[in-house]
Amino acid sequence: MTVMSTPLVATRNLTVRYGAATVLHDVDLYVNAGEIVTIVGPNGSGKSTLLTAILGGVALAGGTIERAPDLRIGYVPQRLVLDPTLPMNVERFLSLPRRVPAAKAREALERAGVPEIGKRQMSALSGGQFQRALLARAILEEPDLLILDEATAGLDQPGAAAFYRRIEEVRSETGCGVLMISHDLHVVMSTSDRVICLNGHVCCEGTPEVVANAPDYRRLFGEGTRGALALYRHTHDHSHTHDHAQDAAE
Repeated sequence: MTVMSTPLVATRNLTVRYGAATVLHDVDLYVNAGEIVTIVGPNGSGKSTLLTAILGGVALAGGTIERAPDLRIGYVPQRLVLDPTLPMNVERFLSLPRRVPAAKAREALERAGVPEIGKRQMSALSGGQFQRALLARAILEEPDLLILDEATAGLDQPGAAAFYRRIEEVRSETGCGVLMISHDLHVVMSTSDRVICLNGHVCCEGTPEVVANAPDYRRLFGEGTRGALALYRHTHDHSHTHDHAQDAAE
C-alpha cells in the first residue's frame, strides 16, 4: 500500500471476527485529506463493520487502525429512527446532546443545502431532508474526516445525486476527507477519487477508471439496475476460505 501523504486514517491488516466467523481479514485502507473514497461490495461483505471498526465501535482480532492526531470525525448513518410523536424541530435536534448556537446551526444547515428546514419538525421531513439534517449534524463537528454509511439508502436517484453533489461541495469547502459506502453507480464513477471493492478483504481498488475495468468490479453490474450497483459477485483464481457473518457484517 503506497500512501503519498500522511493519511487521516489508515487500517493495516485489519481483521474482525464475530465469534468463530471472520468478517474482515487483512484489510488495508487509507483516506487522505480532501479525498473521497467509496467502498462497494455485496451484502455481508463487511462494509459497515469496517466503518464501525474505524469509529472504534468493534474490537479488532488483528491489525491496526492509525488515526491522525486529534482527528475529528463526522458520521452520517444509514438510518436513524426517531419517535414520530416526539416534538422536536431540526434546530433542537442539532443541539443534542449539547447546545449549539443558533447561528452555528443555521450555518451547518446552509452547508448541508437545507437552510429552510431549521424550524420544521423532524417527523415532518422528507427522506432527503432528513438525511441533510443528519449531514448538518455531522458538519457541526467541523470534521477532518466525514464518514457515511449508505447515507442515500431509501432516496430516489435524483435525491441521491443531489445529496452526493452536496458532499462534494462540503469536501471542496472544508478540505475534509470522505469515506463512504455506496451502491450508487454515478457516485462510484464520478464522485470518488478512489474505489475499494470489499468482500471480506480488499478484492480490488484504485481510481474509478482503473476499477471500472477490473473483472471483479464489472461483476457488480446487472441488467435492469438503472444505475444502481447489482449484487456483487466475484470471479477469483483463489478461493475464499473464511466465513462471512452476513447479518452481523451488514
